[in-house]
Amino acid sequence: MSTNFPQRTTQRLLLRQITESDLPNIYRGLSHPRVIPYYGVSYDSLEATQAQMDWYASLEKEGTGIWWAVCEKDSGAFIGAGGLNDLSKEHRRAEIGFWLLPEYWGQGYMQEAMQAIIDYSFEGLNLHRIEGYVETENTNCQRGIAKLGFKNEGTMVDCEWKNGRFISVMVFALLSS
Repeated sequence: MSTNFPQRTTQRLLLRQITESDLPNIYRGLSHPRVIPYYGVSYDSLEATQAQMDWYASLEKEGTGIWWAVCEKDSGAFIGAGGLNDLSKEHRRAEIGFWLLPEYWGQGYMQEAMQAIIDYSFEGLNLHRIEGYVETENTNCQRGIAKLGFKNEGTMVDCEWKNGRFISVMVFALLSS
């Protein structure tokens, strides 16, 4: 656990460093049939989920991103994870990502947590651009990211192979200016 990890708090949330004790919660989210359709990875065991834990740790170690465990501030309950990857200090840009356990959907938690990540991106990391890649079928995420001020820059048609078919991905961006 890093002593200089940039923990964030909002009105209802605590965004803290992901630790090994979060493995069961990460597995619960990234194996959940309602979470995984639009997330890039899924896992079928705790052991397999260790790959995601290793990825989170490598982002920090290599300086290519940072992900937070998103928890309820009052209870400490783990509700999801969010953060930045593909961070380029040279180009002052990163990709934002997020997932939430379904029992917390529709309560404004994603907006609240993502705003804290955005604020840290521009103020703490001095980024100029944050990108979000959203599958064309994920209309809830499209609405959510647009509410945060992200602009749709276009669609990459049939750019990824997933579940036996090509999918299209929309590119959203938010600039610091």
